[in-house]
Amino acid sequence: MAFADVLFWVLAVVAIASALGVVLLRNVFRAALLLVVVFLAVAGFFVMMNAEFLGVVQLIIYVGAISILIVFAILMTQDVVQGNLPNRLQVPAVLLPALLLAALAFVVFNTDWDLISDNPAAQQQAELVQGNTISGVTGEDAAQLPAPEAAERSSLGDLLINDFVLPFEVASVLLLAAVIGALALTRERST
Repeated sequence: MAFADVLFWVLAVVAIASALGVVLLRNVFRAALLLVVVFLAVAGFFVMMNAEFLGVVQLIIYVGAISILIVFAILMTQDVVQGNLPNRLQVPAVLLPALLLAALAFVVFNTDWDLISDNPAAQQQAELVQGNTISGVTGEDAAQLPAPEAAERSSLGDLLINDFVLPFEVASVLLLAAVIGALALTRERST
């Protein structure tokens, strides 16, 4: 087993165990610390996929900013150890993520992931990027290979504005919900 495989499985086990701890622990402060561990594991996954920029962004934004905001909000609450009391929203809180998991599993298992083999130009470029040699193609000829259509707009800004505008906006709404939730935690409860 290669080092990268071992590192992947270690990060996967740590991320899953920490995510379960975030959901199952009653101590909100410890759950927030485990959330930091999940964010660190995700940053490790980004680095393993040669997306160092996203790994650094993950560290700066999620581990650095969002986690600190959540920890400050938790420290300003009164009953950190007790956590949230059971309420009538437990059943929907279990059903909604279960439905989301079922939908994601359906999409993952029914998607044709072998898109590069359909486009020979994309396959040649992928082999060049991965460092594999293509028979009969030298370094000078590699620049002459036709670029796949998706590579023409390769800047992050173009992709965010054109192709990935909906996921980008969903992520911004999710961050807004996290900030509102952190502010709601800091508000004193009126009884």
